[in-house]
Amino acid sequence: MTSSTSDRSALGAFLRARRARLTPGDVGLPAAGRRRTPGLRREEVAQLAGVGVTWYTWLEQGRAKNASDQVLDAVARVLRLDPAEHRHLMVLAGRGAATEPGPPVDLRPEQTALLAKLLPYPAAVQTDCYDLVAANRTYRYLFADLDAYPVEERNCAWLMFTEPSWRNSLLDEDTVLREITAKLRTRQPEHRDDPRWNALITRLRQESPDFVRHWESYEVVGDRTQLRRYQSPRVGTLDVQFQSLWLDRARDARIVVMTPTDTATAQRLERLDSLVGAAPAWTSRDDSADRAATGA
Repeated sequence: MTSSTSDRSALGAFLRARRARLTPGDVGLPAAGRRRTPGLRREEVAQLAGVGVTWYTWLEQGRAKNASDQVLDAVARVLRLDPAEHRHLMVLAGRGAATEPGPPVDLRPEQTALLAKLLPYPAAVQTDCYDLVAANRTYRYLFADLDAYPVEERNCAWLMFTEPSWRNSLLDEDTVLREITAKLRTRQPEHRDDPRWNALITRLRQESPDFVRHWESYEVVGDRTQLRRYQSPRVGTLDVQFQSLWLDRARDARIVVMTPTDTATAQRLERLDSLVGAAPAWTSRDDSADRAATGA
């Protein structure tokens, strides 16, 4: 399968960003005096990968078509790509088809039951592009009332970059925003034909200079458990493990869960749940009041 022109352009930008972060010493080459730009030179990457300089230049310029797996693997090795970065490279080179845009996530009873059972730990059902489909009440009230936002703004990436009450909750702001952007960058090529994805990236680029800065770094990451520190306006500092797990990959549904890393955080989450305990155990984007009345 060949890659599209836009994918080849993104591939070139990704390779240039990864080349710029390496020094000759990183790949066993001697230093060659002052360099006008940081990182390896194209000819150095080409030499180490065993390909022609002209061809590698075309690859970075988005002009090379039908690169072989062997060549792509060699370039990945030279640029010291980790598994997530290597996979991203292969997708951009046409080794992974874009997923067909699917219907909105259809919440199932077992999923909403899980949200309720996880209380007092904050948990939500979200899509690959961070749309928040449903949340239990501690997640709903963790920073501000999620249900008070218009449905189209109930997206974790959008809220973290543009909504002060969410952004101010981040005690490691730059780390979290960089991670969110890197995950969007990693997943985007597989959703390049999805209008929801394209609309989100366009809006973020228009409204958030910080998103643009992180997006243009071309950082990509795989799924992993992360330690997060938040400042809840209701209960104070929370130290949690943040996990994102597939519920239904075919339907693009994930569950995100925050579990406490210490006794103080566990107690604060229990207090948060007691403070908002009059609210339904969970609510969703669609018909939240009706769903809550019948299912919580």
